[in-house]
Amino acid sequence: MKVKTLVFSGAIVWAALMAGSAVADSSSKEPGSGPSPYTDCGIGAALFPNTKWAAITSNVIWDVGTTAVISATSSPQTCSGKKVAAARFINATYASLSEETAAGHGEHLTTVLNILECAGDGRAAAVSRIRHDMGVQVADPQFVRQTHLEKASTFYKVIDEAVTASCSA
Repeated sequence: MKVKTLVFSGAIVWAALMAGSAVADSSSKEPGSGPSPYTDCGIGAALFPNTKWAAITSNVIWDVGTTAVISATSSPQTCSGKKVAAARFINATYASLSEETAAGHGEHLTTVLNILECAGDGRAAAVSRIRHDMGVQVADPQFVRQTHLEKASTFYKVIDEAVTASCSA
């Protein structure tokens, strides 16, 4: 248990250092004027837009904050918009969305794909991939032990990967 605490604490310190240097490296704006990687970007910001400590914790747990830092530095416009809206929607409608995904159709599933602008021929392929990948996740014995947030985060990742693979031009 002490090892996990030490690793987690080290990850938070590393992430905070990376966030500070990433924001400070921006030459097009005043240092620190861009989005905060840990509170304004990443899955944490999408799931916890009004709770900064929870956004930071979520981003660090998800991938040590790497995605949030990269988003904030290379494409700050991704710190809002359709991916954030999709993550919030997934978190808020997880139960209905998961049932509809198992069935392969439904209002919530259609809505999340609309939010992510996945239409046409790519939509059917995305739904098929989402169903498969979530089936793999749910079959994992550890899945039942996950919190709502962990399940929603996994669902977001699965949907995002399927839409990127199937619906991108």
